[in-house]
Amino acid sequence: MNAILQKPGMHPDEWKARIELAACYRVFAMLGWTEMIYNHITVRLPDSASGGQKQFLINPFGLHYSEVTASNLVKIDLQGKVLDGSRYPVNPAGFTVHAAIHDGLPDAHCVMHTHTTAGIAVACTQCGLAQNNFYSAQLHDLVAYHDFEGITIHADEAPRLLKNIGDKPVVILRNHGLLAWAKTLPLAFVRLWTLQRACDIQMAQAAMGPAITVPEAVARKTTHDSFQFDAQFGAGQDVFDALVRQVDKMDISYQN
Repeated sequence: MNAILQKPGMHPDEWKARIELAACYRVFAMLGWTEMIYNHITVRLPDSASGGQKQFLINPFGLHYSEVTASNLVKIDLQGKVLDGSRYPVNPAGFTVHAAIHDGLPDAHCVMHTHTTAGIAVACTQCGLAQNNFYSAQLHDLVAYHDFEGITIHADEAPRLLKNIGDKPVVILRNHGLLAWAKTLPLAFVRLWTLQRACDIQMAQAAMGPAITVPEAVARKTTHDSFQFDAQFGAGQDVFDALVRQVDKMDISYQN
């Protein structure tokens, strides 16, 4: 990623966060994880850039993910107030859920939410994520569930959402979609990617008859042995960097 390391008048840590987040939006677009102008990936700014205030970056409402750039990302507070003079509005359904998680979970530096076909399909099933494939086995005891309460624009849903998430890093929003959070954007990404792949396989497998269930002990061992979430092995950084390199070959305008 040959991005500008600093933008005049902006804290370098904020600009770095903007570049990484804008790149992530383009990665989602490349993967087809888009929902027209909807859904969100948010990043909480580090204290060095926010002065210790809880501030985060979100996509400008009205733009497709392929149009998001480092400069047009919108900086907001927990109430959705725009802090950087952006001319773009913010989707209330975006900051309500994301602000609740950023505020309520200290390690939720990055929050990602998608409405992929496979993700919503699994979210609509009574059993939820099935423990029957290589990917779901890597998420043993890591998945939380939150019941559908309608469009997520009401702040009173936040306590119930946080209670249901607990400390689980990936969430299936029933009848709604998928969500992941983490200390870093690459870790949140690789968690969501694993959940998405599990849902892809589950949806394809469901058309083929009964599945072979992965035994509990094997699933527990698989999750323990899954190196992609481990900081010792980059915690998703290498995966994310590889995808950003693919984006860079097509279009580097996200760096603007």
